[in-house]
Amino acid sequence: MIAWAPTVAVGLVSGVLSGMFGIGGGLVTTPAIRLLLGFPALIAVGTPLPVILPTAIAGAVSYARRGLIDIRAGLLMGAVGSVGSVAGAYFSRAAGGPAVLLVTAALILYVAGDLVRHQMRTAAGGAAALALEMPEGPQRAWRLALLGLAAGLYSGFLGLGGGFVVVPVLTRWLGVPLKRALGTSLVVVALLAIPGTIVHSMLGHVDPLLALVLIVGTVPGALLGARLSAAASERWLAVGFAALLAVTGIVLSATEIARLL
Repeated sequence: MIAWAPTVAVGLVSGVLSGMFGIGGGLVTTPAIRLLLGFPALIAVGTPLPVILPTAIAGAVSYARRGLIDIRAGLLMGAVGSVGSVAGAYFSRAAGGPAVLLVTAALILYVAGDLVRHQMRTAAGGAAALALEMPEGPQRAWRLALLGLAAGLYSGFLGLGGGFVVVPVLTRWLGVPLKRALGTSLVVVALLAIPGTIVHSMLGHVDPLLALVLIVGTVPGALLGARLSAAASERWLAVGFAALLAVTGIVLSATEIARLL
């Protein structure tokens, strides 16, 4: 039995954060489905993927209207990442639900720590950012393809859409401005959600009714989040993204460890 009001509320919060931070929303929906709504771990991993698709599209359209998307880069990363997404989904079944969620928490905390370190170093060095510049030509394509493959593996394995990998790498290591990275990430996230949804559905990890109820909240939330992102400074967006990751990772890891003890 699905509790409609809490589920729609989870979807709304997830959608807002998806639109603001280009992450697809799985960072919120996966732990919320598990911890707040009481569903099994693998349902919490698989069900966010079909929710991500309309959510990411809604957010991406809003960013595109502001010229904050690199469509070609997003399509390249998404196409290559689709292969990794299928493999990652099968790996999640072999690993089991609690193991998948603990890996999710560890990776979230690592990315949060790296973003905080980068912001501190950037502030100490003045206005100049410390990220490398994005190369052009074949070298650029290869880097984007490798990033897409990594995001796809994480998306399928962890049910997180891959955006929490794409955004930090684009900004931290490839020199893409944050707001442009957020918009481009949503293109990648939308493409990665398709094969991951198919495979997790075949494996029985998707609750269709739960997904539909979540979508009621995520789509309007994503449109609102994209508007909020456009109005915010890049520095505050980076700090907010790191804080979101840290809180999610700590809560998720503590809960799963407590279940295993």
